[in-house]
Amino acid sequence: MQDLKDFLLPINMQELIEDNVYTEGQFAKQLFIYENNIPDLDKTELVIIGIGETRGVGIIDDSYEAPNNIRKELYKLFCWHEDIKIADLGNIRHGATLKDSYAALQTVLSELLMMQKTVIILGGSHDITLAQYNTYKSLNQIIEATCIDALIDLRGDSIFKNESFLLDMLTTEPNMIRHYNHIGFQSYFVHPRLLETMDKLRFDCYRVGVVKEDIEEMEPVIRNSHFVSFDICAIENSAAPSSIQSPNGLNGEQACTLSQYAGLSANLNSFGIYGYQPKLDQNKQTAKQISQMIWYFIDGVSRKKQEANLNETSRFNEYHTFLNEVDTIFLQSKKTNRWWMQMPDKKFIACSYKDYVRASRNEMPERWLRAQERIS
Repeated sequence: MQDLKDFLLPINMQELIEDNVYTEGQFAKQLFIYENNIPDLDKTELVIIGIGETRGVGIIDDSYEAPNNIRKELYKLFCWHEDIKIADLGNIRHGATLKDSYAALQTVLSELLMMQKTVIILGGSHDITLAQYNTYKSLNQIIEATCIDALIDLRGDSIFKNESFLLDMLTTEPNMIRHYNHIGFQSYFVHPRLLETMDKLRFDCYRVGVVKEDIEEMEPVIRNSHFVSFDICAIENSAAPSSIQSPNGLNGEQACTLSQYAGLSANLNSFGIYGYQPKLDQNKQTAKQISQMIWYFIDGVSRKKQEANLNETSRFNEYHTFLNEVDTIFLQSKKTNRWWMQMPDKKFIACSYKDYVRASRNEMPERWLRAQERIS
């Protein structure tokens, strides 16, 4: 770990404290913080790293104000999850170029993933997602990815990386994306033909209205993801003043719920929150929103420890239905009430109670159809 010092800028607690006097139980007292020496990560499960890089959105800013503002609010919150040990490794040093900053994050994130840590990334512009993805690519891991964003960043004609990074992520070879989910897009920002293209690729895209109508249906969508990238432009401006893309979007509670779902995913080991611009924030409201999203992500990580393995049959309720005259098994966790359904290849995929209800009526769940399309 000491080799990573070249890429990391330690935290100056005096700059973060301001007028705060932290008390026992707050995150500032619970975290293993990199101030002088990198903490012993053997004791930790979660790791926080910041990256203030914004050249991908056309803003040259050498400060680390964005991740540090989030820290100021996070450190004030009370930690309810003593079973989760967390380290804060400070900020990725800015590279001479945008690609250098990507490479630095990739180096640090790769090391942490190989140590089997779950990493929370505090951005920085949304294009940093590309470095997040390239880490898995460098480790030769085939993954499922989820982005939560009001936009679908596939503008090949844009000069800004944050508007086009998905092209690199989804189309370059070799490609390690087994499946891609996009949650919370706003229709008036997305060309209809773009959605047709995503559908032909068997990727799943969920309009913000669908998400808000029944957010519980998003938990199975996120459950199989290895990484989640959350652009705060998906959040309505009233909940996150730094989000100026639209007055509409997810509310604060919904953003926290999706973050909790990310933490619940057994596969997930990196969660990035991007797009925060401190200069656009009001009363640090956006920083507070993001800090609470992190709190809920940690809550999800704690809750998933209660979940059993699918082969522990006594810890699940088992239901049988007939789809296309084939006996299909649904499992419901006795601990978390989450659901899984069996595919024709006998593998189980994440699903919801509504999928079971549809199947019990001999109606084919759309989730089953989409999964079968990707298999065939």
